[in-house]
Amino acid sequence: MVKHNKPVGYWKRNKPFEYRKAGETVKEQLQEIYAKLDIRPATYEYGERVLDGLRERFAAIDRTAEYNQAKVLEAMRRERVSASHFAATTGYGYNDEGRDTLERVYADVFHTEAALVRPQITCGTHALTVALSANLLPGDELLSPVGVPYDTLEEVIGIRESPCSLKEYGVSYRQADLTPEGAFDYDAIRAAIGPKTKLITIQRSKGYAVRPSFSVAQIGELISFCRSVKPDVKIMVDNCYDEFVETVEPSDMGADMVVGSLIKNPGGGLAPIGGYICGTAECVSRCAYRLSAPGLGQEVGANLGLMPALYQGFFLAPTVTAGALKGAIFAASLYEPLGFPCVPKAAETRHDIIQAVTLGSPEAMSAFCMGIQSAAPVDSYVMPVPGEMPGYDAPVIMAAGAFVQGSSIELSADGPVRPPYAVYFQGGLTWYHAKTGILLSLQKMLDANLTKLP
Repeated sequence: MVKHNKPVGYWKRNKPFEYRKAGETVKEQLQEIYAKLDIRPATYEYGERVLDGLRERFAAIDRTAEYNQAKVLEAMRRERVSASHFAATTGYGYNDEGRDTLERVYADVFHTEAALVRPQITCGTHALTVALSANLLPGDELLSPVGVPYDTLEEVIGIRESPCSLKEYGVSYRQADLTPEGAFDYDAIRAAIGPKTKLITIQRSKGYAVRPSFSVAQIGELISFCRSVKPDVKIMVDNCYDEFVETVEPSDMGADMVVGSLIKNPGGGLAPIGGYICGTAECVSRCAYRLSAPGLGQEVGANLGLMPALYQGFFLAPTVTAGALKGAIFAASLYEPLGFPCVPKAAETRHDIIQAVTLGSPEAMSAFCMGIQSAAPVDSYVMPVPGEMPGYDAPVIMAAGAFVQGSSIELSADGPVRPPYAVYFQGGLTWYHAKTGILLSLQKMLDANLTKLP
């Protein structure tokens, strides 16, 4: 029998829930529990009115998730995944059948010749760096046809000076900016592709930019155009935040490599670390040599007992991504009527899990992030404050109480504290958690007199 050393009357004063009262409805119960989370009835009711108009869109997201779930299941069945594949390996990791089978599962799902899926890849930026440095040689040129890349890649490329950048190793860089409307500037892209252009990198998600994210169909059109100008050019797609949002991936449209992080969509919230590169056998083989060593490639790299989390996370990824998508749509639908510009707009089709909300001031960014942090299952009591972060040129405010540090598929919000003071919301392992976090972000904005309910 467990004894609690609590003072007399503790449980009566501090019990978290009241028993359901006679005749109390489920809605009344919900309002009661949300009130305990500091969400007032008026805020809850506003959220419910918004949700009434989203039922059909949420049903469409569920249909996409069902398709993608079946796709992952089919791949696991085809590769005959078994309990033996969950065994831990150490040291060199030779003959790691669990690791090799997982890579075949990824290749099956992304419809590519090969895949590199490793816990030794520390993050999305690392995966992209491996892919770029493996497939670019001194004298080659890298081209971005979608404007400036994500902040952390600026130092990788050498746009901002850094030791060991691609620039330092003799790789040059060009970019074609998007049109003012956020579309591809095909004339500028044609002019930018030259004799030295070896690899084209396409960032599918918006990152820390207030511009549209791109659909797989749009990326397919861009890939076809680039190949019409230079047939032998290699094309890599930064797929971070995008996996399983649609029923197809950029690899279905001819990309030589699609690259991402396991602590985003494909890890399903369970993967504690890792990244993936799916693509042609030639490109992936070079990536493996760059990640480990020439001559070793994919033969080495122990799984360190992470296989159950990597397999199960990938299996859950379609439904976890669906919950995050619903959260993004709910956030835009909640904030846009209050006068805060959103990218994408509330009614627009989604191509990633990120929702940008332009709040207009550092104070509003702080209030928003405070609400997200207070909804976290981990470190809910912590107050987010802006700070310097490696790879960024402005202080970044970040709210994230995650089971996996930095996991962007878990509920989080962040952004560089600079005009136009946009915060980037993403994730939520369940739709209901995302909903709670968004409502709390709005409640903190209301409490600080930064907005009013309509």
